[in-house]
Amino acid sequence: MRVTLPILSTLTIALMAIAVTMIFFVAPEDADQGISQKIFYFHVPIALTAYALFGLGAWKALRVLWTRGERYDLESYTAIHQGTIFGALTLITGAIWAKASWGVWWTWSSNQLVLFLVLFLFYCAYFMLRFSVEAGPRRERISAVYALFGVALIPVSFLAIRLANDFIHPTVFTREGPQMTGTMFAAFCVAWAAIMALALLMYSVELAGKRTDARLRELREALTG
Repeated sequence: MRVTLPILSTLTIALMAIAVTMIFFVAPEDADQGISQKIFYFHVPIALTAYALFGLGAWKALRVLWTRGERYDLESYTAIHQGTIFGALTLITGAIWAKASWGVWWTWSSNQLVLFLVLFLFYCAYFMLRFSVEAGPRRERISAVYALFGVALIPVSFLAIRLANDFIHPTVFTREGPQMTGTMFAAFCVAWAAIMALALLMYSVELAGKRTDARLRELREALTG
């Protein structure tokens, strides 16, 4: 069943309201970081959502190369565009959390921070490459290949965070399970669902707008031709 934008909007608002309630009124404060740890419930889901959007962009790029379908090129572009938005939010929320809890905005000695920045800048360069080539099948192929190369950085960046032992990225999820209380984990799950719903809503709205713009452009060309 296809979910319409009004239904998706309602679901997103409801999940956001539940998530905020659980984060600030149900989940307890962290014993070490206090209230500043609450940003964890936004930062980590946003980062995971950025990874998911980049992965979606790569999957759609693969469909471009496999089927030569123009629709998949637009879907890949939209997913990567949303991924860069959530990537920027990851860097911003991470810097705020680090400053509030550990007194630094950024440290170049942390490999996982640098790797995520490289991933983010790689996808920012995607747009420079895309719009330096004239619209058409050639641009679609070049953009698709670039998007597929970028997806290789995702597991590297993710594993760097999992393997890190520094103070910036304390390990929360281990082989023994999440290192948090039940209410904290429940709040995290709801927050992640809310962020994913928000990302899907933003993706759907942007994609619908771009498709409408493309149809209007085709109609103008037909009328003037």
